[in-house]
Amino acid sequence: MSPQPQAAVGAPLSRVDGRLKVTGQALYAAEFDVDGAVHAVIVDASIGRGRITGVDTRDAEAHRGVLRVIHHGNAPRLPYRDNSGSNNPAGRRLRVFQDNRVLFHGQPVAVVVATTLEAAQHGASLVKVSYDAERPSTDLAEAEPGEPTTYARGDAEAGLRSSDVRLELTYHLARNHHNPMEPHATIARWDGNRLTVWDKTQWVMGTRDELAAVFGLPQDSVRVISPFVGGGFGSGLRCWPHVAIAALAARETGRPVKLVLSRKQMYFGVGFRPSYEYRLRLGSDRRGRLAAMVHEMDHETSSYETFVEGILDPGRMLYSMPHVRQAYRTVPLDVNTPIWMRGPGPATASYVIESALDELANELGIDPIELRRRNEPAEDESSGLPWSTRRLRECYTVGAREFGWDRRPTRPRSRREGDWLIGMGMAAGVYHTARMPAEARVRLDADGTAVVETASSDMGPGTYTSHTQVAADALGLTMRAVTFRLGDSLYPQTGPHGGSMTMASVGSAVLDGCNRVRRQAIELAVEDEQSPLYGVAAEDVVARSGRLHVRNNPARGETYQRLLTRNNRSRLEARGSYTGPPSPERHSFHAYNATFAEVAVDATLGLVRVRRILGVYDAGRIISPKLADSQAIGGMVGGIGQALLEHTVTDHRDGRIVNAGLADYLVPVNADVPDLRAIYLEGEDMEADPLGVKGLGEVVMVGVAPAIANAVFNATGRRVRDLPITAEALI
Repeated sequence: MSPQPQAAVGAPLSRVDGRLKVTGQALYAAEFDVDGAVHAVIVDASIGRGRITGVDTRDAEAHRGVLRVIHHGNAPRLPYRDNSGSNNPAGRRLRVFQDNRVLFHGQPVAVVVATTLEAAQHGASLVKVSYDAERPSTDLAEAEPGEPTTYARGDAEAGLRSSDVRLELTYHLARNHHNPMEPHATIARWDGNRLTVWDKTQWVMGTRDELAAVFGLPQDSVRVISPFVGGGFGSGLRCWPHVAIAALAARETGRPVKLVLSRKQMYFGVGFRPSYEYRLRLGSDRRGRLAAMVHEMDHETSSYETFVEGILDPGRMLYSMPHVRQAYRTVPLDVNTPIWMRGPGPATASYVIESALDELANELGIDPIELRRRNEPAEDESSGLPWSTRRLRECYTVGAREFGWDRRPTRPRSRREGDWLIGMGMAAGVYHTARMPAEARVRLDADGTAVVETASSDMGPGTYTSHTQVAADALGLTMRAVTFRLGDSLYPQTGPHGGSMTMASVGSAVLDGCNRVRRQAIELAVEDEQSPLYGVAAEDVVARSGRLHVRNNPARGETYQRLLTRNNRSRLEARGSYTGPPSPERHSFHAYNATFAEVAVDATLGLVRVRRILGVYDAGRIISPKLADSQAIGGMVGGIGQALLEHTVTDHRDGRIVNAGLADYLVPVNADVPDLRAIYLEGEDMEADPLGVKGLGEVVMVGVAPAIANAVFNATGRRVRDLPITAEALI
């Protein structure tokens, strides 16, 4: 078949679901009107470790409107069986209300179900829980780590000994919470032994499988619906205990149940980016050629599950060096389980590696960009594989030119504007190109419109829009003629909506399904004696604006509508699929960036203000420039938060999160968001997937925090190795 004309892909189109969102017609999890729904409110543990010795529910049950109070003493035993494909295998999850153990502060210990939200909230306040409390272990610095995951090539110790310059550095990175605009919420309804949930999730199939495992159901007895997600950043990548609690409460009361977490409960109910201690030793020669790096990483996980993230990758492959050793350890604590947060792994590793490279550049008197250029690898030295594409050098060149890097002060603390010290910094970023199998169902109706369905999610990057663009071009339709549906486990299955893999995976399945339908239409036309396309070679026919025609003769053709009507066909249908990456991989696939930042630091007060940020991205084909800009700006804002503001504070005496709320947990606001600009290198990566995309949503955050930190050093001469960077560290 001939390549299709591309009218929608690459165009800066507005969101197809934008009007629904701004008019309030887009329904989020808690907004569905389910007949007879009642309300549930969770009672949280007020200790960080121990056992429940008693639950007094008399006052709560006597409160007007309260229907049930469920806790470990009266809850049914749940099977928690393992289902193949469950996103949380049996035996490794928090089993709600199944025993009297308390594993972390805020753990659900009871749920109150009432006819109104107010009655449920007040009823929850009346539940009295007594405990046999123990002192929890919540301090990363004082706990015993687990066995390390290791990696090595060469002889790192020998490489360090032979280096002309050696640095030994320790970094501490604070715990961060996702804080999406929409709190997590679930509505659960039982119809006999069939369960339907409306849930805030980034993975409807994973939530379906988890609930089937918890309640011992066949997977096809559970339906999960999630058409809109009001921000996630990774917090919705697994099924959390409150979802099972809502389903349990609905089964026990015989009524649909709505459960919405409070903002405070979001801090111990749905995971977080874990805190880290990251120790780095590196060595180089006098010309800045890296010889060795030793990475030792410890981060918190829960005592009942082990959470890991891909933090090792950047240290293995971002720069060329013969000797590398890594040891990655999780530290079990009395906390709830962490989860992936935007840029998981590389956003943490980049702060350490890129800050250290900046320190080395300053030590050697080499420009930070030049130092990175001197250590650019010819291949992925961790695997020996060639790059699919790698244009990091071009990112440096374009970024330096557009940002005005030549105006950067070479001597720290040498540029001043009144009370403000001015500095510039940069950092490289990398994120692996992830892909997973996916499916999509495509239907072309006789009226010339199409419907595409897939079980993916949209937490904000514009999945509805970008996939409609792909479908419109593949079918040769206008955007208005395509309806894209997602967020229902009854639709063809996909992987999780995260890891920058949705466009590559789901988009490739959509492309395949639409190509199949277009081919059906072309074959129907060229074999139809009444068609103007009769006898034309199929490979010479293209589709445009709902019409099939000969590529070099647009006048010879006909519309889909006319073709299908004449042939008494109400529709054409196909199921598209993407099988995922080959095994083993033949190339090393990554997206890259170079991030540049300019800051002003009050010389007296130590206050840091970001003036401008520029990101230059090697992310393959850009499906929607307008959506890409939204992603890039969002990533920069997240990086500002990671660098300067976000820090979850725990009272280690009882495990309580001190700043569990937006009044005390600081996130960037409009006043913190200055001049933000993104540039995308033109190109595609057809080795990665059929669309040629490499993923953008994660890499845009990677490198932002170290670019800001390096700019702070350039402004002040003060090197801060702890995140966030506070005024106290600069005074």
